[in-house]
Amino acid sequence: MLKEETFKKAQDGDLKSIEEICSSTWEAVYRFIYYKVQNRQEAEDMTQETYAKALSHFKDNSVKIEQYTGFLKTVALNILRDKWRKKKRRGVSVDIETIKPEETAVEDAAETSAQRELIRKALDSLNKEQRMVIELRILKGYSVKETARMMKKKESTIRVLQYRALQTLASILKSDD
Repeated sequence: MLKEETFKKAQDGDLKSIEEICSSTWEAVYRFIYYKVQNRQEAEDMTQETYAKALSHFKDNSVKIEQYTGFLKTVALNILRDKWRKKKRRGVSVDIETIKPEETAVEDAAETSAQRELIRKALDSLNKEQRMVIELRILKGYSVKETARMMKKKESTIRVLQYRALQTLASILKSDD
């Protein structure tokens, strides 16, 4: 707890007293700010800024000792509000040079739908066994062993069916380009 004597010395400019006040109140102020910003670096910076602004009022004798922590939290909240207002007015800054259109582009629903239809038609052109192998192996993710068991075929037969199905799909999709 802060002593009235320490508080008076600090108001007169005694650095040791100011340091004592800061060290006894910083944790409460830091936690208050951190709760609001959820970022350690930003909370540390704003805590320092809070003390820098509060010291000028402190020397004016306009703050009472029993109100000091509350006063610091009010200063911190005002700094935080100012930062939020500036950010809101400015918006988010974007570096156009670092934007990669292929990563940020929104997919065209019509193009996606057309591609799905093209793939569906290509799958329909496969024979029943090839279509089933593609469905089980690629679309559903079953292993060769599991697919062979489900289709009651040898693993080597499943591999051949898959290879031929993929070759057929590739040639159909290339011819549609």
